[in-house]
This record gives sequence, structure tokens and C-alpha cells, in this order.
Amino acid sequence: MVNLIWVFLTLIGIVFAMFNGTMEEVNEAIFKGGKEAVTISIGLISVLVFWLGLMKIAESAGLLEKLSNLFKPFVSRLFPEVPPEHPAMGYMLSNMMANMFGLGNAATPLGIKAMEQLKVLNGGSEHASRSMITFLAINTSSITLIPTTVIAIRMTYGSDSPTDIVGPTLLATLLSAIGAILIDRYFYYRRKRKG
Repeated sequence: MVNLIWVFLTLIGIVFAMFNGTMEEVNEAIFKGGKEAVTISIGLISVLVFWLGLMKIAESAGLLEKLSNLFKPFVSRLFPEVPPEHPAMGYMLSNMMANMFGLGNAATPLGIKAMEQLKVLNGGSEHASRSMITFLAINTSSITLIPTTVIAIRMTYGSDSPTDIVGPTLLATLLSAIGAILIDRYFYYRRKRKG
């Protein structure tokens, strides 16, 4: 559906440019945008490869497992319906760790696997369980310690201090995660009182 929306918007823009007489500017923007997309992609690839490599080293050294064990008591309280040794818990913790290091691309497959496992725990129901809703809220607003993608984009465009974004990102994502958890709990308890 999203692809159809983008195609529709593109066609409207091209048709409008034809009638408005600005087709030359549209062509120039298309080629300039394509060139920038390749430049950004190459910049992102180098940083993502670096951080994914560090994540792999941390995983092999057991650091991710130690971090997961450190956060497991807190995460177990957020997801009381999920048994601590269930695969869903492992996927959720790995997703959160990847998000903490700003590796959204690496976190996405882990998040999908976590949702699949949560659906199994939910008996295959088409309705989202409490844990699925909470995980979605946390995943969307996750705390980010190192925003690697933003740093890579800032480096690509020649920022003097590409890592200046770390502090504000940490504060913003911490507040958004706390807000997501509070709102999730508010609606859960509200629904529980009604039911």
C-alpha cells in the first residue's frame, strides 16, 4: 500500500510539472537526489558495518549476554506474561540492545522475531497481547545511546562535530521511552478496570 502511495505522489508531481512547465527542474532534482542517495548510502554502509562489527565482537565476547542479563529483571517486570527463558525474551532483549546502539537496521529483524514469538505465546490470536503492545511501544521509542545512523549522515555532510548529537539523542529517547511505558501502563490499567 505504501508503495502505491509513493507511486501516486510521484505521478502527480510529474503531471503537475508537465502542465506547470517545470519538467527540467524535476529532472534535475531526480538526478541530484539519486546522486545524494548513493552518497548517503555509502556513508551509512561504512558506519553500520563498523558498529555491526563491534556488536558481533561484543556478542562473541559475551558482552551482549551480560548486558541482556543486566536488563532482564527490568524487562521481566515490563513483560510479566513472558517466561524469562522463552525465545521471545531473548529476541526482545537483543532488539533493545541493538536499538540502544542505534542499529535500527539490525534491530528490525530481531523485533519481527520477537513479535512472532509473542504471537505464539498469545496462542496465535489475531489480537495483540499486552506484551505485544508494550514491546511495540518500547521498540518505537527505544533509548539510544549511540545514534550511529545520524552520526553517519552528519559525517557524510561534513559536520565539524558529528557526535554532538549523542547527548540530546540520549535525553530525548530516554524521555520518549519513559513516556511510552507510562502511556502503555495507563491504557492497560484503564482497560483492565473497565473489563
